[in-house]
Amino acid sequence: MPKLRGEAFWRETLRSAHYVVAPMVDQSELAWRLLSRRHGAQLCYTPMLHAQVFLRDANYRRENLYGEACPEDRPLIVQFCANDPEVFVQAALLAQDYCDAIDLNLGCPQMIAKRGHYGAFLQEEWDLLQRMILLANEKLSVPITCKIRVFPEIAKTVKYAQMLEKAGCQLLTVHGRTKEQKGPLAGVASWEHIQAVRKAVSIPVFANGNIQCLRDVEECIRKTGVHGVMSAEGNLHNPALFEGRNPLVWEMAEEYLEIVQKHPCPLSYVRAHLFKLWHHTLQVYQQLRDELAKVKTLEGIVDVNRELKLRCQEEIANQKGGEKPKEGLPFFHWICQPYVRPRPKERCKENGTSESDKCVRGKRALEEEEDGNSELLSKNKQKKKLRNPNKSFDPSLKPKYAKCDQCGNPKGNKCVFNMCRGCCKKRAFKETADCPGHGLLFKTKYEKSLSWQNSQRVIQNPEVSRRGDVAAGEAAVLQEAGDS
Repeated sequence: MPKLRGEAFWRETLRSAHYVVAPMVDQSELAWRLLSRRHGAQLCYTPMLHAQVFLRDANYRRENLYGEACPEDRPLIVQFCANDPEVFVQAALLAQDYCDAIDLNLGCPQMIAKRGHYGAFLQEEWDLLQRMILLANEKLSVPITCKIRVFPEIAKTVKYAQMLEKAGCQLLTVHGRTKEQKGPLAGVASWEHIQAVRKAVSIPVFANGNIQCLRDVEECIRKTGVHGVMSAEGNLHNPALFEGRNPLVWEMAEEYLEIVQKHPCPLSYVRAHLFKLWHHTLQVYQQLRDELAKVKTLEGIVDVNRELKLRCQEEIANQKGGEKPKEGLPFFHWICQPYVRPRPKERCKENGTSESDKCVRGKRALEEEEDGNSELLSKNKQKKKLRNPNKSFDPSLKPKYAKCDQCGNPKGNKCVFNMCRGCCKKRAFKETADCPGHGLLFKTKYEKSLSWQNSQRVIQNPEVSRRGDVAAGEAAVLQEAGDS
């Protein structure tokens, strides 16, 4: 059966999805996707997966995609970050049987994407992107899609989208911000860019940015003409966003924790979700915020969630008539609602700082200047500097490691194959060889096993062993007689 393309793919495979949960690193895991689907989401993406790691690590594949079958988690699009056509396609081939499409991440603006050379930092390399999408479109049995950020110029953004469509992209998600707009500097997403892309291409387009409630979704579709709208932060703070509801926080939290019991995920994911759901309440109950940060079991998280619920219910019971939400919130803090990141100047005021320029730079300055200046270091690096005053964070001073002949990771200094441990282990097992440098003794253990098996045969068949000894003795006597 030929794979569907463009409008037919969106209409039949994706079931004309309008409400989409974005790919979010460590946050759009199976349990969260199932919660979102229960409350109006029609299409979900996996978290961003690293194509090279997915290709070489079976555990990574199992933890992120190859787990238990979950028919209700469809339609589903798997997103990869990659910068090599062959690696991207080989990883996608391993994933295509578990999803309805493969998405190439061209939108991640974070420092890790800059260092790894993927995401939004590929948006100027059009030749590379064409090769990646052309090869994927040729080799995969499912459609290839892309998620991009815009250029400052609308005309360049339109040409970029048209290039991706021509290469074989079957659906385009456009985040209406540039790669420089992130964190407290995010600002407002440009729906004008999205509208221009929608008019310029013939494939389906999803919009991403400025979505805090269902009314925003409807307005975005009306103004831009897109096929669907994707939500990330809005969904994390209110999983019922696509239902048009603002439920009690503990209702969503308890339902999510029940799903996690059935579909476990790392505790860090669960804690991060609870921090976002309870964001406004945790500003009121700082002690419980600290407890949630320190708890080390799922049962402990459930207990903190229960205590937050009891505190809120007690506050509701003592509430006076006509009382309004504090801190300028549209709803009381125990109701799911959007979180609007304060702008840099507002953060300065919160911190009691008048130096607005310094506040704007903050941690972001690290992205361009990691020269060891303590004023520009993150809190974590400043702590490391206190422990070791001679420590430097200058990338040029980092030791250079010899690379593995197989995969490019640092090789073991004493490896007999000049490989990293993972590649060395595979080769040593295949060739039944030893590598003392990595502590791998396949040959030695095999020889010991053979020796042990021979000794067991002697113990189990002493008569055969005795006859063998007699025969050996007779042969020796005859040899000696012949010599004489």
